[in-house]
Amino acid sequence: MFDVLDKTVGILARAMAILGGIVLILLIAITCVSIIGRSLTFVGLNQVKGDYELVELGVGFAIFAFLPWAQYAKGHARVDLFEAAMARWQNLVSDLASDLLLLAIAVIVGYRLWLGMLDKQSYGETTFILQFPIWQAYGAGVLGMAVFTIVSVFCVLRSLRSFGGAS
Repeated sequence: MFDVLDKTVGILARAMAILGGIVLILLIAITCVSIIGRSLTFVGLNQVKGDYELVELGVGFAIFAFLPWAQYAKGHARVDLFEAAMARWQNLVSDLASDLLLLAIAVIVGYRLWLGMLDKQSYGETTFILQFPIWQAYGAGVLGMAVFTIVSVFCVLRSLRSFGGAS
């Protein structure tokens, strides 16, 4: 049962990371086209309208899209200076504490993004050039944080499960 959960959560985290990577590749293409357009104005080309806005919104989403995979793969920055000197059970407690902390962060940030999204939606706020509704960008961030929360819950369970083999 746990193996099925592990595989499912892994697929979900990987899918979000791939989606974030696709968004970054599209942003690179938009930026390149925009720069080329700026440099070739003498032949009638121009920059991509709203390129800065697109990059800002897209990078924001990509950051939230990469968090679940980083958590699932234990890829967050760690300070393991004392890890070699501690007993295995102490390292397991340390891992569990960090997983619990990241779960709390995921829940708090996700909740605050949700409230921000509702606020932006109620005011109808849009970007300056493209008039893109900002609440939709917040919604994309909420999606990333929801997946991050799911993955964080799984990682807490994974840490608790590892206590079974502690010595």
